[in-house]
Amino acid sequence: MHHTTAAVATCAGLSEAFTEPLPGTAAVAGSWLCLEQRGPWGHNALVQSHLNPEIGRLLSARGDEHGVRIQLIRHPGRHADTPGDSPRRVFIAHTGPGTSWLRTATTTSPADLLDLDFDRIAAGHHDDWGRPVTDPLLLVCTNGRRDRCCALLGRQLITALTGRHDGSIWESSHTGGHRFAPTAVVLPSGYTYGRLTPHTAEAVLSAAAAGKVVLDHCRGRSSWTRAGQTAELAVREHIGEYLIDALRVTGEQAGQVLITHQDGRSWQVTVQERELDPARPNSCGKAAVRPTAYTADAITGRPAPGRPLNPAR
Repeated sequence: MHHTTAAVATCAGLSEAFTEPLPGTAAVAGSWLCLEQRGPWGHNALVQSHLNPEIGRLLSARGDEHGVRIQLIRHPGRHADTPGDSPRRVFIAHTGPGTSWLRTATTTSPADLLDLDFDRIAAGHHDDWGRPVTDPLLLVCTNGRRDRCCALLGRQLITALTGRHDGSIWESSHTGGHRFAPTAVVLPSGYTYGRLTPHTAEAVLSAAAAGKVVLDHCRGRSSWTRAGQTAELAVREHIGEYLIDALRVTGEQAGQVLITHQDGRSWQVTVQERELDPARPNSCGKAAVRPTAYTADAITGRPAPGRPLNPAR
């Protein structure tokens, strides 16, 4: 991709110019709650939008306490404001392999969301809240007050996808990692992407609908730690595994991550965290820092129980 000097000076331009690796950079969240909020969003969208800031603050605190990530979302396009009591869509998702789900409901009172059992949601239970959603969602970060790269690149991606996958693509508040803009999260799997092109976004949604994951531009599955995300993607590349729920992280200790396949095979992955040179801003307008990146340095296959690793020919 060719950069103008101005583009390279943005956090996303620098990240791409220095080929900062994408794996292991997804937000870590096992469950997500997404609330439709039209109109403008500020730097901290949950308390700086036309949502009652007290409700935003309480939702944020409740989410942090229980490990449920809270996002504001809005339909792509012009953000005409709407009266506070008009119906809004709410989505709740759980990302665990084999136990993932996505549900939706409509509310006219966002305060009602505070009555949800966040502990149960974090543990993967929806308790029949709302109704099931069969098609995956793609949440594209366009939180421009948070970072201009998301405003420009996220909005460009949304515009390029206009009229396709209506109802499946939403603008979202900050999802983490603006320097990888345009960034997006797929629910319910939690697979997160960076430097997305319209073509890849299309492929990601089509694959997700078929129960598969696209590895190109993938930052990791939000179900796992950053080291776990890195190891899981490395094993996928290593064995050519694209089924969303085929792999899970089953152990992690001192830079060693155990990845287990649903067929019983497993791999030990050595993951290292390193600081990258040179220092660069991780968000536009911020001071330069050296980002940390996770790399999978070795993958060792372990035999499935009762099966030799290399069967005799």
